[in-house]
Amino acid sequence: MVTSEFSILHHYDTIFTEGVFQVGNAALANVFRSLSAPGPVRVLVLFERQLLAFYPALPGEITSYCGHYPDVLLLAAPPVPVDGGEAAKDMAVVMEMCRLFLQARMCRQSCLVMVGGGALLDAAGFAAAIFHRGIRPVRIPTTALAQADSGVGVKNAVNAFGQKNLLGTFAPPLAVLNDSRFLRTLPPRQIAEAAAEAVKVAMIKDADFFAFLQERAMAIMAGDAAAQQVMVRRSAELHVRHIATNGDPFEWGSARPLDFGHWAAHKLEMLSANRLSHGVAVGMGLLIDTQYAVLSGMLPEAVFQALKELLAAFQLPFCRAPLEQRDRFGRRDVFAGLEEFREHLGGRLHITLPTAIGQKIEVTEIDGERMEQAIATVVAECGEGQPTSNQA
Repeated sequence: MVTSEFSILHHYDTIFTEGVFQVGNAALANVFRSLSAPGPVRVLVLFERQLLAFYPALPGEITSYCGHYPDVLLLAAPPVPVDGGEAAKDMAVVMEMCRLFLQARMCRQSCLVMVGGGALLDAAGFAAAIFHRGIRPVRIPTTALAQADSGVGVKNAVNAFGQKNLLGTFAPPLAVLNDSRFLRTLPPRQIAEAAAEAVKVAMIKDADFFAFLQERAMAIMAGDAAAQQVMVRRSAELHVRHIATNGDPFEWGSARPLDFGHWAAHKLEMLSANRLSHGVAVGMGLLIDTQYAVLSGMLPEAVFQALKELLAAFQLPFCRAPLEQRDRFGRRDVFAGLEEFREHLGGRLHITLPTAIGQKIEVTEIDGERMEQAIATVVAECGEGQPTSNQA
């Protein structure tokens, strides 16, 4: 028998900055400088096409920035616009990105800079992870949701066979740069998307953060930039800290507390053909699992009411239609999300439930009748409108 044992140290910074492509801001250049490469690093930049509506000068800014730091950066090609949104999370899109990498002669010493929302970062990050068995990615999230949650982690994935994030990899980025400038042009509904994930992590990890969100929800939705930045930064910090310190960054185990509310959320997105946005689906998932905790005697009803009121303050347009879909046996289709989540975890079901604001427990069994009661309660809280289109 030959035993192989080795460890690899991963390190990446989540950098909070303003005007990441302004030539006087060396934050991005310093990321490449830290590699101590013998010459400039070959870089390809993909940016979300939708950004051009608000930042028409963005390609020129990127080109000028790279030209200002010729000792550390060499553009492999002009910045490439690609479509974002949930439609980007498709293997055909990933293959097209790989073709772009090939045309740009990207190698394992090259770096991909990804500028866009969480769906684009997922798809581009997956493409980077499989091209030449991995080229180094730098993430520049442009939505509040990506800056607060998905963009600061180590996962990327695309949807396949009707399941959310079925195909993907763990690939830590070289760095994440959260540019607060991008938050200024976001509509309130996209701020609410990030708020759902912020509420999620506050609910299971930080009671003080939950209280801050209760106090500042109206200001956040009214465009208070300082409050928005605090929400995004604290949410990002809590997510990154969990990844770095929980002892299971690549999720070899089953417990995934950061997926609180997500077994239902992912299924609801798929049931709505992605017309239900991720943040809205997460908010609905939080309500379902919190109400289940109440019915299980783990949590006072007052906590469910506090959560419901906070999510309402963030104006998330909950829709009952995906929850009302049923199979030919009359069972709610969303229940299939539990089995899909179990398979995604690797065999044993682990569901995170709150036991108090800022505290949680993992359960490995779900009572179907009790969960049906919880879902029925949430259905009564939801509107009858059609699902909103996914812009996260």
